[in-house]
Formats: sequence, C-alpha cells, structure tokens
Amino acid sequence: MWKQILSKLPRKPQKPDQDLQRNPDSGPNTPSLGSGRIGAANPAAKRASAAVFPASVIAGIEPLLPFKDVSKYSKKELKRATLLELLEFVSENPPKFSEPAILASCKMCSINLFRGFPPHCRPRNTSSGENDNDDEPMFDLAWSHLQIVYDFLLKFVTSTSLEAKVAKKYINHSFILRIVDLFESEDPRERDCLKAILHRIYGKFMVHRPFIRKCISNVFYRFVFEVEKHNGIAELLEIFGSVITGFALPLKEEHKVFLWRALIPLHKPKSLGIYFQQLSYCVTQFIEKEPKLASSVIKGLLKYWPITNSQKEVMFLGELEEILEVINMTEFQTVMVPLFCRIRQCINSYHFQVAERALLLWNNDQILNLIAHNRQVILPIVFPALEVNMQNHWNQAVLNLTLNVRKVLLEMDDALIMACISNYQEEQEKMNLVDEKRKEVWEHLETAAASLQPIARNTAVLVTH
Repeated sequence: MWKQILSKLPRKPQKPDQDLQRNPDSGPNTPSLGSGRIGAANPAAKRASAAVFPASVIAGIEPLLPFKDVSKYSKKELKRATLLELLEFVSENPPKFSEPAILASCKMCSINLFRGFPPHCRPRNTSSGENDNDDEPMFDLAWSHLQIVYDFLLKFVTSTSLEAKVAKKYINHSFILRIVDLFESEDPRERDCLKAILHRIYGKFMVHRPFIRKCISNVFYRFVFEVEKHNGIAELLEIFGSVITGFALPLKEEHKVFLWRALIPLHKPKSLGIYFQQLSYCVTQFIEKEPKLASSVIKGLLKYWPITNSQKEVMFLGELEEILEVINMTEFQTVMVPLFCRIRQCINSYHFQVAERALLLWNNDQILNLIAHNRQVILPIVFPALEVNMQNHWNQAVLNLTLNVRKVLLEMDDALIMACISNYQEEQEKMNLVDEKRKEVWEHLETAAASLQPIARNTAVLVTH
C-alpha cells in the first residue's frame, strides 16, 4: 500500500552518480538492468530482474522458481532472459562493482545454486571403479537455468571489475563452504562448473586459501573414515593438483600433514578407480616438490595395500612405478626391503595381471638402475619368487616375463644369482625334510589312534595333569 502511494508522488530527476549507486550493476555506457530492454517492455520483467539482481540491498529476492512446474513457464522464461542479460553485462567488462552489486550477486547465486541433495537413491558399484562408467550419470532437470547462474558466477569471480578486498566480505567462509558442499551433486556438468569456480576463487582470494584447503581436507576425511560415498572426489583432487604446483619450498608442515592424513588414506576406499588418476597426480606432485617424501608415501601405500583386491593391486603397482622413477637413492634404501617383499608376493600372485604388472617393473631403466645399485639386498628377496613362478605358474605370459627378468638378473650379477640358486635349493631341501617329518608324525598318530580300543559309553576315564 505504501509503495502504491509513493509511486504516485512526483520524483526529482536523479544524478548519474546516484543512479549508479542505486543500480550498481549498470555502468556509464550500459543500460540499467532493472529498467533495460526487458524491464521497460514489461513490468513483470522488472520484478524478475529485481529477483535475480536486486538494485539495492533492501530489495527483496524471490525464491528459486520450481522448474518442474509447467504452470510457471512464462516466469521461467522471463527469469532465463534476465539471467542471460546479466551474463552478457558481466562478460563485457563493466566498471568496478560496488558493494551493493556484489552483495546482490552473491545473494542471487546463493538462492539459485545452494540446495540440499537427496540421499543416494541408487546403488553405486564401488568394487574398484572399473564398472562405474557403465552407470548413466544423473542430470539435473533445472540445468538449463543453473548453467546460466554458474556461468554468471564464473564470469563475476574472474572479472577485473571485482575487487577481492571488497568482495571477500560476501564471498566469505560460509559462501565457500556451500560451494564445496555442492560437489556432492550427481550431475557431472555441475561438478565441472564448480571445479572451475572454486579454482578461480582460490586464485583470486588469497585470504581464503587456508580455509578452502581445510574444507577440501574435511571432505576427504569424511569420505575415507565415515561414508565412502561422494561424487566430487575426482574434481576436488583435480583442483588440489593444480594448487600443489604453486606451493612454495620448503613445504609447510600443513601441506605434509595433508599428504599423510588425507591423500594417502584416499587409497583405502573401494571406489579408488574413480579418482585414482587425479590422486596419483597429486602424490607425484608432492614428491617432485620434496623428494624426501617418497619414502613416507611408499610406506603409506604398503600400509593400505589391497591384498584381496587384484585390480587395486595393479593400480598400486602403477603408482609405485611413478614414484620409483623420481625417488633418490637415499630414500629408496630406507624402504627397499619391505617394498620388494611386497613385490615378491605380487610376482607369485595367481592373478596374471598382478604378476605381469609386477614383472614389468624391470622394464623401467630407472628402477633397474636402483636395483642394480642395491642388488646384494634385493636379488636374494626377489629371486626365489622367480623360481617358484617358473615351476608353478599357470599363465604363459607370466612365465615368459619371468624368464626375461631372470635373464636380466643373470646378466646383472652372475655370481650373486648362482649363490641365490644355491641358497634356494638348500631352502627347498630343508622344506622337503620338514614336510617328510610332518608326514611321519601324522602317520604315527594315525597308527596309534587305530590301535586304541574305543571307550565304552558309561566308562569313567581318569584324567591326570
């Protein structure tokens, strides 16, 4: 009622500076969004424009339109047109945004983007990530409108008209936390947009960088130790992969703790295959930054080694090869004994892909050089596994690779291999003697048991201690 009365009163013409303050989203050479092409043609457009990009802090913001409701088709199209006009305006490098304009933009994005997601309503195949690509992704029905809002937010954050010192009041911790929560979306298109936006926020707002890293760490902690279900782990790791490249040397203790407590435990979940490529890249980036971390990473991989999951074992062996390519000799020597004890078990695996992947490590020149320098320790560990494969393994490809590796080791140190053969034969003879003694003991027990008379049902038995 007050608005109707005030609208009938005559108004004084405003100065251009006052117009800019009341409608901060319009520049000196740009028509006002509240009274531009759409707003001048239809009063309803002016209301929709105020709902998307209010002209002042006091202006109200209408709730998000239900896009499933066909009865509001005209409102949806009106809102879409207004969003497109806003996107075009922000893309044209307007003058610096004022505080009311920044607040209005953040409110609009919050209302249209921030929402809760239902629980996982379909079973996800989390065996190893191999068949996860067979499931069709879930697409949001409102994506045609959400995409425009995401494009607007990306252009808004990256615009040179946005000053980080002013915008940090509104793109604050609460806003960033809600952005991170949206990575739970089932729609891969939405997660790609979020990845670009969060990366830009991290680059522009230096004051928020520790908080963003903390939020991502919390997502990883909850995923590993609580739920083991999250749709955006791969995208968050991809963001962190580019963040790690910008870390200053020497690495802060905070970053090392993130590696030990977040990245290495991410090898534990069954759905590792979904994000393994991004995770492996992040770990490799850490080691390239500080090679001393290689030994602790290998110890972490050995701790979470998937003994009962052959497909994950193949992934672990691939990551080990990447680490061994960049490790220095000192760090390698601290972990070579437990590492090659595990590789020996992989060589004897009945799963041919695991055995084949372990034997292929000898095709890498860098790894072969590490083995050659420490052959006095490594060859006695590995050689018995090769002999067992030659005698018992069922797969012909594994047998051929075993022969090739044995040949390489013979060329590396013939005398040491001969000593290993002699030791292996002695061990086999000892094991055969132990087996024979065990058989004799069992035969003696069977004979003694057969000679004993069965005890009557009601006969008392005296047991002496």
